[in-house]
Amino acid sequence: MTKNIRIAAVSILLALGTSGCSSQVELVNPNIPKLLIEKIPLTVVVKYPDNFNHYVYEEDVIGDSNWTIDLGGANKTMFNNLFGSMFTSVKVIEEGESLDDLQFDAYIEPSIEKFEFAIPAQSRTKSYAVWIRYRLKVFDANGVQISNWPVSAYGKQMGGKMNGADTIKKAAVLAMRDATAVIGIQMDKATGVSKLSSAHGPAETTPASTVGESAKTVSTDEESAISE
Repeated sequence: MTKNIRIAAVSILLALGTSGCSSQVELVNPNIPKLLIEKIPLTVVVKYPDNFNHYVYEEDVIGDSNWTIDLGGANKTMFNNLFGSMFTSVKVIEEGESLDDLQFDAYIEPSIEKFEFAIPAQSRTKSYAVWIRYRLKVFDANGVQISNWPVSAYGKQMGGKMNGADTIKKAAVLAMRDATAVIGIQMDKATGVSKLSSAHGPAETTPASTVGESAKTVSTDEESAISE
């Protein structure tokens, strides 16, 4: 009886010790190459959500540990470099700044809609993976929303000499590189943003919603690869 109690006590202590484990991932200055593409002749204004300055995702993985993935300001850096490669002029505004006194062709609001990751304990493989679903809302100079585009990105890194945290970090960077390529190559086709150039005159769009409002958009959302 006493032996069984001791075994039970040890098991509880081990369980508590396991539950207290944590894995910390911090992404600082990710290496995401700039795109070498022809710039779209647009003056663009961009506003990022607050969490782009310090995006943190936490998940308690059953059978493993509690994971904290801190992307910091990596998303903001990524989009600054991306839009700088895509458009001839880009201005970033902060929360509370008005558009009234600005001259621009397009206004873009990027956001992170979903973040997921998988480790070998979950996937039963030797790989670590990260999925990120971004959303880009695009408005014309009159504040009419002309597109609401979801962008799914994926990165996978095989486990090896690196520890789990470093491997997830690598997978996250690969996902962001994937997003950069998808947006750089497909954004104009998906959103028609180049038609907003003042040089081409007013874009032919059906008014759908204005900046700051929630309404049906002109463009049809593409299905995301991330499961709901």
